[in-house]
Formats: sequence, structure tokens, C-alpha cells
Amino acid sequence: KELMNSLRVQSATLEAVANEIQAASSLLDPVIEERARDIVSQVSKQGDEALYELTQRFDQADVRGLGVRVSEDEIAVAAQNVAPDLERAIATSRANVAAFSEHAKRVGWTERNHQGALVGEKFDPFQRVGIYIPGGTAPLISTAIMTITLAKVAGCEEIVVTTPCGPDGSINPDLLHAVHSSGATEIYRIGGAQAIAALALGVESIGKTQKVFGPGNAYVVAAKRALFGSVAIDLLPGPSELLVIADQTAPTAFIAADLIAQAEHGSGHERVWLLSTSPKILEETEEQVAAQIASRSRRDAIERALAENGYLIEVDSVETAVELTNRIAPEHCEILAEDDEAIAARLRTAGAIFLGPYSPTALGDYVAGPSHVLPTGGAGSSFGGLTVDQFQRRTSVVRSDQNALRDMWPAVETLAGLEGLDGHSRSVGIRLDS
Repeated sequence: KELMNSLRVQSATLEAVANEIQAASSLLDPVIEERARDIVSQVSKQGDEALYELTQRFDQADVRGLGVRVSEDEIAVAAQNVAPDLERAIATSRANVAAFSEHAKRVGWTERNHQGALVGEKFDPFQRVGIYIPGGTAPLISTAIMTITLAKVAGCEEIVVTTPCGPDGSINPDLLHAVHSSGATEIYRIGGAQAIAALALGVESIGKTQKVFGPGNAYVVAAKRALFGSVAIDLLPGPSELLVIADQTAPTAFIAADLIAQAEHGSGHERVWLLSTSPKILEETEEQVAAQIASRSRRDAIERALAENGYLIEVDSVETAVELTNRIAPEHCEILAEDDEAIAARLRTAGAIFLGPYSPTALGDYVAGPSHVLPTGGAGSSFGGLTVDQFQRRTSVVRSDQNALRDMWPAVETLAGLEGLDGHSRSVGIRLDS
């Protein structure tokens, strides 16, 4: 039985193949969209009461007595029981993410325009941001680091985190510690579309935030899409994706391990693609996947994802591989080829690029430095990944003196006259009259 789907692509058939392998998306399900909108509406109308009811329904947790906010005592207990190796891993990851973000932070600037007026920009952190950390089958400590750390580096004063709780109302203690130690100022035991609605609209227990960040399942993404405009949204990241471009020199054991790693998240909607001009590389990789998958703890989930959305694609040229990759716009793109930098220079839509045999995607998932919150489902053609400047608000600043005003006056008078806005023109002219 074949574990993955096999395709052969030539430049002439690229369009049809791209459409085929991009067709299905768990993020554009009309049933999920409607249900998410119903949840948003319920939270909007009922506030905390909706959070209690929905958390009971979806997470089987009665949080009415506990309250939705995690207490200081719970946070303290979690911190006391953190294993030393986990503490070191969190510190290592956070240090790299913080250093990367410091370089990416926007700083204000000022210069004179052609008429001598001072113009520029200033960048201020959002005062209050909301961050969603998914629940599911594993505590996503790495996502806490890859989001909260950016908000902290940007200088956000209030960092509000929501994450699903277990049936007993508790949050995994290791995740709770990572969230708090990374800089969260408020933590709430609420998940799903209802959490996004609470962050975006505000309820009795959770004050409204200015912008909402973080990945999630299809319901979370649908809620973010529905609330865009009521609140600022970062991006709409969904199930994980990996595309590998490999030449005849690529180590197939490494490729197989990386495909398996990205397929193991568990939703069943993960997507992986291997593109190569070498049939031998494709064949050997599939053999390696079969050999390695036997010992993976999430074998069933991996096999399901590979069968549904795993592709071994023989391309007729490197040019076709590049063009197809740009069409797919993968979340992660590994290049295992002798001319990896030349190939990378021609890629325009990947969320993150990993060069060479010793740069597995897992480094980006956990510790390399850039945030692992990246666009999926083809959104990379329009959006980049999460960066620290998305936690900053941009404001333009203008200061003109009388001489610069006089020099700009003719253009204002002409343009305002054409638009029929004589009040605009006069607001400049009155200053020159004086």
C-alpha cells in the first residue's frame, strides 16, 4: 500500500496539478464558518454566561465555580514543579526568539521632504493584545514562546492569553508556566471560537483587546475571519505544511523524518510535498517513510495525513519545482540541493525557508529564532509570518514650517481644486495670508 500520493509534473501541466493539490482546505468549510459565527454571536449577546456554557459543551469543563481567569496560586504551583531540563529549553528558545525580534522591531524615523517639511513615522506597542494558544493533544509550549515573547519585546503592557482547559478546568502546568514566564499578564482557561470572540469583543471577565494573535483549529480561524474589523487580526494560520525541494544529493532519511514530523500534529489536515527531478529520491524517500513511521507514537495520525495530503512529485526541471512551490505557497519550505541559495532566491511565497541538510523545520518550530506562526493554505502568497512589528502600531508624523508650507501650497491648491474641496485649499491659504 502506498503511503503517499505520486504525481508527475511538467511545466505544461503545472496549472492543473497546482489546482488539484491545493483544492481541499479545512479552513474554508462553510459549516464550520456558520458554527463559528453562531458562537461569536452567542458570546456577543451573553458574555461570560456564553463562555461557561460553551466551555462545558466543547471541553466538558465546568468553569463557573473556578472562574475563567487562572489564579496566581495556580501559576505559582505550576512554577514549582517545572523540570530543570524544560526550564533550560524554554530559556534557550525564548532567548533566540527575543534576539531575533529585537532586530526586527520597527524604530521611528524623521527626514525632510522635498519642500523641507519634517515627515516621519513612530511605532508604539499595542497596549493590550490577546494571544490564543491552542490546546489539543499536546501542550504547545513552543507556541507560547513564539507569540508572547514577541509581544514582550515590542513592549505591550497587557498580554492577555487564552488557552483551552481540561475537563477538570486545569491547564497543563508546564504550558501554564511557559505562558506566565514568557510575559503573559492575564491567563484565561477558555478555548475555541468563544475565546477569540471574548478577546475581540470583551466580556465581563475578559476585557477587549486591540489585536488578536495566535494559531488554532478551523473554528478558531473562522472566528478570527468573522471578527476581522471588530479587532485587528494577525493572520489565519491553520494545519501545518512542509514542502521539500530535493536534488539527487539529498539524504532521503532526513527528508522522510521531516515529512513525518510535520504530518504528526494530529488534525489529519496537515500537508506535505516532496518535489524532485530524481525518481530515485522520491522512491527512496517513500521507503524511508515506511521504515521510520513504524516507531512513531502518532503513527495513525501520520498515515492519515500522508494518505490525504502527502505528495511525491516528480518535476521535469528545477524551474518547474520553483514555479509550483510559488503557487502552493507552503508554510515551511526545505531546500536540500547543491544550489539551495539560488533556488531560495527565486521563492516568493514560502512562510519560512530552511537551507541545507542540517536545517530541519523542527528548528524553526522550537528554537531557531523566527516565530513559527506562519501562513498556511496558500495564504503565504499574500501574508508573511508573525513578526514583532505586528505588535507595534504605526503613526505618521508631519511638522511643516511656513516656508515649506508655501512651497507645498501650489500642489495643494491644484489637487483640492480638482476634487472640489475648497475648504482643504483654504486651510492652507489662510496660514499663508497671515
